[in-house]
Amino acid sequence: MSLMLELPERVLEELGRRAEEEGSGMECVVADAVTAYLGLNDPETQAKVYLQLSRKYLREADEFLAKGDHVQASEKAWGAAAQMVKMVASKRGVKLHSHGELHKFVAQLAAENGDEEIRELWQSAGMLHQNFYENWLPKEMVTGNIEDVKELMRKLGS
Repeated sequence: MSLMLELPERVLEELGRRAEEEGSGMECVVADAVTAYLGLNDPETQAKVYLQLSRKYLREADEFLAKGDHVQASEKAWGAAAQMVKMVASKRGVKLHSHGELHKFVAQLAAENGDEEIRELWQSAGMLHQNFYENWLPKEMVTGNIEDVKELMRKLGS
């Protein structure tokens, strides 16, 4: 189910600022706020929210890619990867609130699993996030990096 909200510009600006700080989408910030307000911010519920957002963003990345919008496809795939990492963290009772925390947690996961590919796949997602701002990756790299995000999601339990 989805919900459409119209919010004042000031609220949207703050949501955008916090989303950027956290390496999330505004939907994730809103979902976190709503679940906390309702007292549903337990690790299991949060993990389900992050997983659902991750899958949604990945679908949207594929849709943008099919339309030839590599910039939006890049950002949606980054969002899918970030939400998947937050899902794993949430299952452990850990909240991640910044890009730095996301990166540290991914490094921890790679070390724990003895799987350096987790870190490498995460870096592909990071390149997509950067591409959203700079639009310099060729189509082939965007496509390949989105496939890397899909592999990362498989490894993390999508």
